[in-house]
Amino acid sequence: MEKIDIISKLPYSKPFLFVDKIIRIDEDGVEGEFTFDEKLDFYKGHFKENPVTPGVILTEVMAQIGLVCLGVFLLNENISSISLIALTSTSIDFFKPVFPNEKVTVVSEKIYFRFGKLKCKVSMQNDKGEIVCSGIIAGMIV
Repeated sequence: MEKIDIISKLPYSKPFLFVDKIIRIDEDGVEGEFTFDEKLDFYKGHFKENPVTPGVILTEVMAQIGLVCLGVFLLNENISSISLIALTSTSIDFFKPVFPNEKVTVVSEKIYFRFGKLKCKVSMQNDKGEIVCSGIIAGMIV
């Protein structure tokens, strides 16, 4: 499956698509990128004088790249598109803020994929190579 095909099968669209590029993907994990455009709507009210990306959005980026993109790849020909994704658990630690116009890289390592449930160890780093946040994310793809 081509990397661009994976992005086209995601059940998201702008402004809620948080995957710009898949750098690498295989049965053990995925690495991808997203740049936070300063015009994203949540920046208008999240610390209005000094906008910062909300942690819930950072978690969503990690889930879209680290869990959903990998799930699409693992299911490969068994799907034409994903219609339902159920996030079942997250445990994320946050270390650094992400500001408007920053590009982040998400690296995900599969812990297991069985009975329709995918669990991954996921981390996000900024352009300086610093870990922004990391943790464990699990979900079911239907």
